Amino acid sequence: MPVLSGFGDEISPDLDEQLDLLSGSGINLLDLRGVWNRNVLELTDAEVGKIADGLAQRGMRVSCVATPVGKAAIDGDFAQQQAALARGVEIAQALGTTNLRIFSYYIPEGDDPAHHRDEVLRRLAALVEQGQAAGMTLLHENERGIYGDSPERCHDLHATIDSPHFLALWDPGNFASCGFRPYHESWELLRPYIGYVHVKDYDRTAKRVVVAGAGDAEWPECIRALREDGYDGIFSLEPHLAVAGKAGGFTGPELYVEAIAALLGVLRDGGM
Repeated sequence: MPVLSGFGDEISPDLDEQLDLLSGSGINLLDLRGVWNRNVLELTDAEVGKIADGLAQRGMRVSCVATPVGKAAIDGDFAQQQAALARGVEIAQALGTTNLRIFSYYIPEGDDPAHHRDEVLRRLAALVEQGQAAGMTLLHENERGIYGDSPERCHDLHATIDSPHFLALWDPGNFASCGFRPYHESWELLRPYIGYVHVKDYDRTAKRVVVAGAGDAEWPECIRALREDGYDGIFSLEPHLAVAGKAGGFTGPELYVEAIAALLGVLRDGGM
């Protein structure tokens, strides 16, 4: 049976509104990316404690701390990135999760990503080592514009680093927005490494994000493949239905309810 989580900051900046909608919809896990209009890594210890209290009151928990680590220029200050990951580890430990979302660095526009491969791998290997030392699993999200925005480069990252503490956060919607057919072009390559799934969809004709099953992310095929492979991990809603930008997205409560219904529909149709 699939396990559902969701990005609360897609619903509202307000913590209570985030948690009430999720828990009221039967979703008891939170992907923590932001609250009170601030990124998770900007939160104080007291604010993290307030989040822990709110979760406990509703019988909820955090499934992943969705950090922006790696969503930065490949030639930027890596020490800052290591410090950001260290703060993410502290927050994850305080909230009882071992999952941290990361990225694989923006490549300068017009550059051949292959020219930056060695530096990307050096940075990611160091981050994985840092995370592993703290008992964390780093989940790499395929994001448009970063080194790992193609199935082949994502596979290269995971096959080269080859660590149980570095898994693929498979986002078919993101692959669709980059022009790939997510099931046909990424499933077999990334299948051994998938540890988490993000749910959104993308309509390439309309050039906009849509609910799961309404675009080109091949959700029916993806769900069937996951079911046949015995995937029992998390499906996390990150709908981006109102705003989809580099720093994140927003959906709003009404559209979020529609996104939940669409997710439940594709899971049901796929036998999950």
